[in-house]
Amino acid sequence: MKRVVVVGGGIVGLSTAWFLRQKGAEVTVLERKEVGSGASWGNAGWVSPAFSVPLAEPAALKLGVSTFFSRTSPVSVPLRADVNLLQFLAGFVRNCRADVWEAGLRALSPLNVQALAAYREIERGGVMHGPARMDPGLIFAPDTQRLASLEHELAAVRGSGQEVDFDVLSGDEARKLAPMVAAGMKAAVRLNDQYYLDPRPFIQSLAARLSDLGVVIEEGVSVLDVDSEASPVVRTDDGPRSADAVVMANGAWLAGFRKKLGVRQVVQAGRGYSFSVKPATMPDGPLYFPSHRVVATPMDGSLRVSGMMEFRHPDAPLDRRRLEAVVRTIQPLLPSIDFSQRSEEWVGSRPCTADGLPLIGQSKIPGVYVAGGYGMWGLTLGPAGGRLLADQMTGAPDPVAAPFNPLR
Repeated sequence: MKRVVVVGGGIVGLSTAWFLRQKGAEVTVLERKEVGSGASWGNAGWVSPAFSVPLAEPAALKLGVSTFFSRTSPVSVPLRADVNLLQFLAGFVRNCRADVWEAGLRALSPLNVQALAAYREIERGGVMHGPARMDPGLIFAPDTQRLASLEHELAAVRGSGQEVDFDVLSGDEARKLAPMVAAGMKAAVRLNDQYYLDPRPFIQSLAARLSDLGVVIEEGVSVLDVDSEASPVVRTDDGPRSADAVVMANGAWLAGFRKKLGVRQVVQAGRGYSFSVKPATMPDGPLYFPSHRVVATPMDGSLRVSGMMEFRHPDAPLDRRRLEAVVRTIQPLLPSIDFSQRSEEWVGSRPCTADGLPLIGQSKIPGVYVAGGYGMWGLTLGPAGGRLLADQMTGAPDPVAAPFNPLR
């Protein structure tokens, strides 16, 4: 395999390009806007294998279907759902079972174990701004009862074969480490072995290093179709591109190609919102409020606040009602911060599958591969998944990839 076209310039596409280039492939990356401009750009920045679990879990249904349509809910479904979304929601509900969730966790565990090592391999190749250890990473809840489900989940992750190190603290103990958190948070967990990064400088460094290594990155190129004649062909608004192999790593926009590729799992955009503020006192590490489904991560002198799971079309404009809902959620949790002074307001689309597992492997079109469907965990698993796919494309498939077969 000499020539590979990778469609998509986010963390998944660029990581796949990296490992293919390391194996000697000539790689071209096609990006519809700018590298890292999709879900990679404004996310919470967590590289956290302990939280990389299937999205569909029994607890998700406790939110209640009625709350999905609320303007203030952390999970939002439009009143006029399209066929793709209805199929996704039906599959999601079917998968919200303990046995399915546990099977998904077992499938993800080997990939989670490899997550940090894949980042370190990329860093050894000269890429800067990689993951730093959370020091500390603090998770707050109003009471111990609402923290119990998180402890149960972390224990399940540990039972799946991952090393997870955490301490249970009182709210007062945790506030000694993060005094800006409201006194109403009575219980906390301190994470001791998870990581985070600012995705923008990392992805920019990765793209620059790929260019140094001879990878061609074309921005502002929209892919219209992909098929195979004598060899795979990508049809774009800038003319066709032929190759020996094609990787479809175009995030939530994979939904428009999935039937042609033979992908049976519905891919739905789960849009997240974020913005940045500059508090007088910055926490030393990320803060997570699972009861409120909102995250605050220190990045380059600012605090990035991230939240919301909005099921809409990936190209829909930013909905200020959803952004304001995130503001109203975080404000009483961090009362000393002036949230009226916000910058970098953003919405981005996570590519979610109904069973919560990524899509990694050969499509039904000869020579065309799929790399996507990571949901909320593309930043955590993108490099490990990219290495897994590159190995599959250039040699014998790893059994670890079997649960992620795009044709499942």
